[in-house]
Amino acid sequence: MKLVFASNNKNKISEIQQMLPKEITLLSLEDIGCFVDIPETANTIEGNAILKANYITEKYGYNCFADDTGLEVDALNGEPGVYSARYAGEQKNSEDNMNKLLSELQDKNNRSANFKTVIALNINNTQHLFTGIAKGTIIEHKKGNQGFGYDPIFLPENYEKTFAEMNLDEKATLSHRGKATKELITFLNNNYTL
Repeated sequence: MKLVFASNNKNKISEIQQMLPKEITLLSLEDIGCFVDIPETANTIEGNAILKANYITEKYGYNCFADDTGLEVDALNGEPGVYSARYAGEQKNSEDNMNKLLSELQDKNNRSANFKTVIALNINNTQHLFTGIAKGTIIEHKKGNQGFGYDPIFLPENYEKTFAEMNLDEKATLSHRGKATKELITFLNNNYTL
């Protein structure tokens, strides 16, 4: 089975490819000749995942899935949320985003947060949504050099290591994207012959 993953984020692609059964061939946007930065104009994480999946289905006709992820910080009323990638500006720089978040939390005692990923799957003219949530805490200083995004400052619940200190296998078992991807794989296994 071929599925397009509506992303050009190499980190996300390798994370998800590693989890998928070998019967699923994952195609990136580049693989199908899509070089457009698909607009993410929805005001929810679910909405952006749906926008991206629908764009590929409508313009290219492929079975596909798209994800959107946000970091929701309790003390900041759920920010940066849907704006996580561009929290510190349109340049979408992870270092800038983390620095801004750490600065916003400087005088806050509550550092609870969660990552939320929503995957929208468009297959055979139907759409299915899968959600994964990873709860944790925002630490005060960056730790680790694996992963991407906010991983160096996110300490998952009941763990001593940040996401950026874990290898892909460790992270996949408890991350938001890992949980949503597992739901996607279970759905595909139960409903399609892989």
